[in-house]
Amino acid sequence: MQVELVLTIIAEDRPGLVEVLAREIANHSGNWVDSAMARLSGEFAGIVQVEVPGEKADGLESALKTLASDGIEVSIRRAAGSGGPEGERGRLELIGQDHQGIVLEVTRLLAREGVNVEHMNTSVFTASMSGEQMFKAAASLRLPKGTNLTSLGEALEKITQDLMVEVSLEDEEG
Repeated sequence: MQVELVLTIIAEDRPGLVEVLAREIANHSGNWVDSAMARLSGEFAGIVQVEVPGEKADGLESALKTLASDGIEVSIRRAAGSGGPEGERGRLELIGQDHQGIVLEVTRLLAREGVNVEHMNTSVFTASMSGEQMFKAAASLRLPKGTNLTSLGEALEKITQDLMVEVSLEDEEG
């Protein structure tokens, strides 16, 4: 029986971090299934989904915990299953002048509507013409049954004026 593990990793960024993780996973007959990684403020941050034979899961967990002595913090969770809403999928894109509270207000509305944020990327950048700090977000969403993109879009439009952002919401093929 395969066991699914979800690993979160944080460490001071340096060459070879991913190789260290991949080696430990391979040494325990694990399969690297899915991941997202980034360098943020000089730190490496990642999340990795791994499948490992049940009899090797405890050994892999122990080996990953020993990486802390090398400055690599690994948090491990055994996957609970798919969970979450099973309705329509959507793609949200947002852009506007950067200021505090944008993510809070948008995610507050999404939570109130029962929408699951399955993936999100955000960034702050300097506008080429004005030099202003701009905020950009892109998210993959899963709506609960009974909620559609049109009604969610209308709810988002109500808050965009106060946030001074432009939002687009479209169907995302699943």
